[in-house]
Amino acid sequence: MLRLVKPSRKICVLAAALTLPLSLAGCRKEEQAVSKVAQTAVNAEHKAQAASSERDQQRAQLAKIALPTKSRYVDVHEPGAWTNPFLSFDTQMVNLRVTMADANPSQIGQGGLMRPTNARRRELQIRQQDLVEALIALPEGAWPYGRVVAIEESPLADKKMRPEIRRQIEATIQQLNDLGVVVDEWPSR
Repeated sequence: MLRLVKPSRKICVLAAALTLPLSLAGCRKEEQAVSKVAQTAVNAEHKAQAASSERDQQRAQLAKIALPTKSRYVDVHEPGAWTNPFLSFDTQMVNLRVTMADANPSQIGQGGLMRPTNARRRELQIRQQDLVEALIALPEGAWPYGRVVAIEESPLADKKMRPEIRRQIEATIQQLNDLGVVVDEWPSR
């Protein structure tokens, strides 16, 4: 027959003394985990506010450009005739074609031998994440149709990469529309 022995008071105090730090350590770990989650949430909120502030600044800078006038570009059917910024997407880069404004305000000889339009045309290769900054940096004279850009998939792009390029284009269209820039997609006509 088993006989139950009542533990001594010293053993009970010792057991309580040993379990108290362990339980406090467990509570401290939970507290640290909760504080880490709270800090992550605060950091995410600060990042979102910074991104929103940056987007508002970009929107304000692009608002200096006049609203688009569709009657000016609705009849443009060739990419070479488009005089606003023209974006051509490839897998890694974006080709930005810009036609700068003619410095001579006179209509005499405009587009002729002495003042060819192609001499004012620039083509730049930029990264997609730098696109908005590049558009903001353009002078108002590079936007004769107003705040509208043309976008196309590069005809030289690899056929296997078309879905990825399409996703890039869709993300850019959403970003530009959010900034108040109208996007005319080519060759939708």
